[in-house]
Amino acid sequence: MGKKLLQQRAGRGNINFRSPGWLRVARARYPRISGHHIGKVVDILHNPGMLEPLAKIKLDNGVQFYVPAVQGLVVGQKIEVGEGSPSAPGNILPAKDLIEGTIVCNIELHMGDGGRYARAAGTYGVVIGKSGDKTLVRLPSGKIIEIDPNALVTVGTVAGSGASEKPLLKAGNNYWKYKVKARKWPNVRGVAMNVVSHPHGGGLHQSVSRSSTVARNTPPGRKVGHIAARRTGRRERK
Repeated sequence: MGKKLLQQRAGRGNINFRSPGWLRVARARYPRISGHHIGKVVDILHNPGMLEPLAKIKLDNGVQFYVPAVQGLVVGQKIEVGEGSPSAPGNILPAKDLIEGTIVCNIELHMGDGGRYARAAGTYGVVIGKSGDKTLVRLPSGKIIEIDPNALVTVGTVAGSGASEKPLLKAGNNYWKYKVKARKWPNVRGVAMNVVSHPHGGGLHQSVSRSSTVARNTPPGRKVGHIAARRTGRRERK
């Protein structure tokens, strides 16, 4: 009968496909606090599966949390959290206190969501103005969003920029890069397999040799290729 497809084996959820969440240091989120607090950077840690380092911060009320570290942050540095904090790198303050042109990261959309935008290594957003009580921020993608006035942001750029530009040099480095992210690597092409191992396999040369578009309700053993494609082929130039 041959082998099951990769996505079929992944669906079983054995240890080879399970996300290694136990390796993570912690979730990088803002705590639910109010008022103004003074914090201290206790440590800067590597979080497996993430290129950006995590900063462990302890507040004056004893609350500890982790956030993506910004460039220039050092262990022992004092930071300010909450309303009335100055716009200095590493400080965490609500969007309503930001001035136009401020570079920010780990941006909340709504108050209390913990941060959802500009969290990857080397990324940042830019405050471009106000719209009513909303703050307009340009994301790394170029999209402009409106965030709540009480949504928290971190001033600065996420550390770790340039990590993705470092050459891998050997296949082993690529393997471990994907291993910690629960992704199987290398991915063998279906046309390179035998006919019993994949619907695209077999033949006198590496070719699908038939239409690769399959219906949405195609059974799992055949559901590979262009799934429920609206169209295929090259677009006609106008």
